[in-house]
Amino acid sequence: MTLGILVVDDEPDIEDLFRQRFRAELRRGELALHFASSGEEALECLSTGLQPEAVLVLSDINMPGMSGLDFLQRLRADAPQVPVIMVTAYGDTENRQRALDIGATELVTKPVDFVALKKLVQSVIVQKTAA
Repeated sequence: MTLGILVVDDEPDIEDLFRQRFRAELRRGELALHFASSGEEALECLSTGLQPEAVLVLSDINMPGMSGLDFLQRLRADAPQVPVIMVTAYGDTENRQRALDIGATELVTKPVDFVALKKLVQSVIVQKTAA
């Protein structure tokens, strides 16, 4: 079964980086990565449907237009069951607390430790599929 992950980030290099770091999982057909460069685009992708469906969202916090926290708030209203891991270069206490208060599953800081991120993604997916 292939599980979908939606990555939301305005940085143009993110898609290549994630495809490289999750290369083995993509080749084995375990994961499918979807990408959106803004909160608005991510909401559109989720509302029109992704194949395979996104079972997890990874979102940057600081993006032009709709911030990641605003995106999270909108997503919580529309799809409260979708786990969201916030990714940010600014791991300050205020952003962390606000993200968790809104409903983020976790917050990780950039530069991303992909070994730790893969473990976190796996544990979130296991919890979601077990529920």
